[in-house]
Amino acid sequence: MERSIIFFDLDGTLLNDEKKINESTREAVASLKEQGHIVAIATGRAPFFFDHIRKELDIDTYVSYNGSYVVLEGEVLFTNPLNAEALQRLTDTALQNEHAVVYMDHEDMRANVPDNERVSESIGTLNIGTLPAHDPSYYKDRFIYQSLLFCAEGEEQPYESLVSAFDFVRWHPFSVDVLPSGGSKFKGIGKITEKLGIPPERQYAFGDALNDLQMLKGIPNSVAMGSGMQEAKDAAKWVTTSNNEDGIAQGLKLAGLL
Repeated sequence: MERSIIFFDLDGTLLNDEKKINESTREAVASLKEQGHIVAIATGRAPFFFDHIRKELDIDTYVSYNGSYVVLEGEVLFTNPLNAEALQRLTDTALQNEHAVVYMDHEDMRANVPDNERVSESIGTLNIGTLPAHDPSYYKDRFIYQSLLFCAEGEEQPYESLVSAFDFVRWHPFSVDVLPSGGSKFKGIGKITEKLGIPPERQYAFGDALNDLQMLKGIPNSVAMGSGMQEAKDAAKWVTTSNNEDGIAQGLKLAGLL
């Protein structure tokens, strides 16, 4: 069998709603590796948000920050930091609107305001066990690969017209990812598959949400979780069962990999 590469989103996909890995998923990942395939992660999370998952599944290739920080076999392959001038404009506007911002590099994260309820509630859903400390100047003199803007649905629209250098993708009722314009998991994946020389027909991707759409549309062998958003299901080639059931294993069977 020729070697394929399979990219898994984390939240709502590889992880169940308790942010844990189902036993059937663990077995499926082990089976893929035994067959000689490459198992990779493609997530909007920061690298330090899923260290424990990579170690648990022995995965050293990943696309993080929705394509802005890409690692192949433990080595950084590609980075795409946020534009510093545009980030300053966003910060200034957010302060005027009393919207919190979290700045994230490859090692850590900091918030521009202390003890913000929206920051606590949304980041708390990730079950990472920590919240960002307060450092309003963290974004200065360092590469920031992604920011989080904390605002209610619809309140991000003025920022979209103000800061054309960024894309805004909602991941929580109180928060949107702030990404380099045109960046995506799919583009990050392309850096890996090009380097490895793996053709489209041997590329697979699993996802469930809005930040997975380009990946699910662009990769021919794509699988949406049955518990995912309708937009993700419409974009994918196959739809499997939910992330709380045996969705990963069933999806790999649909794709002919198990």
